[in-house]
Amino acid sequence: MSIHTSPSERIGPRFARNLLGSLDSKIASNVIAAGGDVAMIIDRGGFIRDIAVNSRDMVNDGFEGWLDRRWADTVTSDSRQKIEEMLRDAANDVGPRWREINHTMAQGDSVAVRYIAVNAGEDGRVIAIGRDHRATAELQQRLIQAQQTMERDYTRLREAESRYRLLFQLASEAVIVIDAVTRRIIEANPAAEKLIGGVAAPLIGRGFAAAFDAPSRDAAISLLAMAHGGGNQTAQTTLQYGGRSFSAAASLFRQDRASLFLVRLSVQDAASTLVSESAQRLIDVLERIPDAFVVTDENLRIIAENNAFLDITRLASKEQAHGQSLESFLGRPEIDRNILVSSLRQHGTLKNFATILRNRLGEQEDVEVSAVHVPDGDQPCFGFSIRSVVRTPATRPSAAGELPRSVEQLSHLVGRVTLKELVRETTDLVEKLCIEAALELTGNNRASAAEILGLSRQSLYSKLHRYGIGDLPQS
Repeated sequence: MSIHTSPSERIGPRFARNLLGSLDSKIASNVIAAGGDVAMIIDRGGFIRDIAVNSRDMVNDGFEGWLDRRWADTVTSDSRQKIEEMLRDAANDVGPRWREINHTMAQGDSVAVRYIAVNAGEDGRVIAIGRDHRATAELQQRLIQAQQTMERDYTRLREAESRYRLLFQLASEAVIVIDAVTRRIIEANPAAEKLIGGVAAPLIGRGFAAAFDAPSRDAAISLLAMAHGGGNQTAQTTLQYGGRSFSAAASLFRQDRASLFLVRLSVQDAASTLVSESAQRLIDVLERIPDAFVVTDENLRIIAENNAFLDITRLASKEQAHGQSLESFLGRPEIDRNILVSSLRQHGTLKNFATILRNRLGEQEDVEVSAVHVPDGDQPCFGFSIRSVVRTPATRPSAAGELPRSVEQLSHLVGRVTLKELVRETTDLVEKLCIEAALELTGNNRASAAEILGLSRQSLYSKLHRYGIGDLPQS
C-alpha cells in the first residue's frame, strides 16, 4: 500500500534546515521569491511585514507599496474571506492549497494572483507566495471568446442550412444535385421527384442519365461534361422523359472538398416554345435594323444594344458598351438627361426627341430619339431607338420669311452655346429686320427711316454698316 504525500512532506525537516540554514537572509528571500512572482511575510495580525516582488508587471502595479498594510485591505471584497481562510489554515498547519485572489489597483481594475500560504513557525508568521494569474486569465478569456464565436458561427450555419433546406423543398422548379465523380443523384427536391421520379424508383441513388428516356441519355451525359469543362458557365440542353421535353441547365460547384453538379429542370410545352421562338425572332430583327437600339437600366447604364448602336458610337464590341452610361454618348450634358428621364417616367413613352450623339472619338451628329419605359419585371429598364438626322442647308429666305427660319436655327443652338450669346444673336436679328422694314416703308429714305426708328442718322448709318444693309460696305 503506497501513501501519497505532498512535496513538502517528502522533503524532511532536516533537509530543509540543512538547505536554508546555511543561506543568508538575502539568498533565502530570493529562493522563496523564485517560487512565485511575489513573496510576502504576514504577521499574526495579518499585516505585510516584508515583501519581495519578482515580476516587472507587479512592480508597475505598485505591489511593493503594500508594506505594513493589511493583506486583506489589498484585495477585493469577494476575496477577503479567502485571505482569512488561508491565514487560519496556515496557522493550524493545514495542508496548503493554491487560492486565487483578486487585488484592487489604483486604476480601478483588478489583478488576479494565485497564492499559497505556509506557516513560517516564528510568532505566528505566514509566508505567502503568489503567481501572477493574468496571463492565464487572458488565455482563458480568449478561449471563452473563441468558443462563443464558434457557437455563433455554428448557429448561423445551422440556420442557413435550414433556410436552404426549406427553399430546396418548397421550390417549384425541379432541382437535382449530382455527384461529379459517380454521376449519381444525391439530392432531389419534391418538384424533381414529381417530374421524373416516382414511388417505385426514387431519384436519389440513380444515375443521372438513366433518369431520362433512352434517346436523351447521351444528351444528359454531354450536359454534365459541358458543365464540368465550362467552369462557371451554365450548360443547357433539352432532355425527354415520358414523352415530355425538359429544358435542363447544369452548373458545377464545390462543397466539402467535393465537386457537385446542380441541375435545374423546367417543362417545355408548345406555348413556351412558341414564345421563345417569337422572342428570338424579335431579337434577330433588332440586331439587323438600321436604327440604333439600346436598353438601359433606370440609371441609364447600358444593358443591351444592337450592332447599329456600335456603329454609330464607333465601339468595337458589345463588351465595351455594357455598363457604360448612355449619357456619355447621348444628349447635351446636364440638359437632356432630366428631360428624357422625367418624360419617360411621367408618360411612359417619348417620340422624335431631337438631340445630339457623341461617339467615342468625340464627333457629334444630330439624332432623333424615341424611347419607352418598362417598369414591370424583375429589372425596370428604358429602351431607346436612335435615328440619325441629315439636315440640308436652307436657301436664303426673303425678309418676310427669315425670322421663323432663323428662330428655328437658334433653337438648335440651345445647350451648345450660352443663354447670353443666344439673346445677343436674337437681338441683332430683330434689330436688322426692323431696319429693313423701315427702309422698305420709306422707300429707302434713310433720314425718314431713322426718324421712324427713333435713331439719329449717324446711329442708323452705323447699324447699316454693321448689318451690311443697302449699298454701304459692311464693316
